[in-house]
Amino acid sequence: MKAGFFVTGTDTDVGKTWTTIALMRWFQMQGLSVVGMKPVAAGCEWQDGMLKNSDALLMQQYASVPLAYRQINPYAFEAAISPHLACGDVEVSMDVISDGFIRLQQLADVVLVEGAGGWYSPLSSVLDNAGLAQALRLPVILVVGVRLGCINHARLTMSAIRHAGLSCAGWVAVQIDPKMPGFDGNLAFLQEVIEVRLLGVLPFLAAADFELLAPNLSLPNWQKVDVHQKK
Repeated sequence: MKAGFFVTGTDTDVGKTWTTIALMRWFQMQGLSVVGMKPVAAGCEWQDGMLKNSDALLMQQYASVPLAYRQINPYAFEAAISPHLACGDVEVSMDVISDGFIRLQQLADVVLVEGAGGWYSPLSSVLDNAGLAQALRLPVILVVGVRLGCINHARLTMSAIRHAGLSCAGWVAVQIDPKMPGFDGNLAFLQEVIEVRLLGVLPFLAAADFELLAPNLSLPNWQKVDVHQKK
């Protein structure tokens, strides 16, 4: 069974990429082939004569099958600013992204698509993450970076996902501040008010260790997630 998920976050720098790679490893541990896609990325650096993004390079490294860099990240921009500014005069085409996603689906059992920034963060002058997820018709996995303000951001994002007519496969809590007071209390409150399953809690790590992070996740009945939910 082919499957896909759109990974979004409550904000930028909340742990989306680490969550995405940990999810890739979790699916691989279930015996499935997995690839990741980062359609639009800003803050890229020149490597081997082309702009490359560190998040997309991690996806390339952990993919179950060999992929060319542009298969993972078709739109890479150098400036470390919002993609809708970093893209300049470059048109970010939904057709290009959709075609790339379909080709990736033919190569693996599961495709994880990671957005850039939060749910309504713009990817170009005409496209944002919400529009990208709607165009791909993917169930959403929400990454909540647990810090001051995250309850409001998480509830607003969940409301926006529902408003978009998309299903949510669950949410992941990421401990991004090891010294945050009240972490357990905030986590418990989020579990009460977010109406979908908590897929796992990723502990704070100073450096990425996806073999350690992946077992903290669980996606029961992932094959049954409704990818055709309407408003």
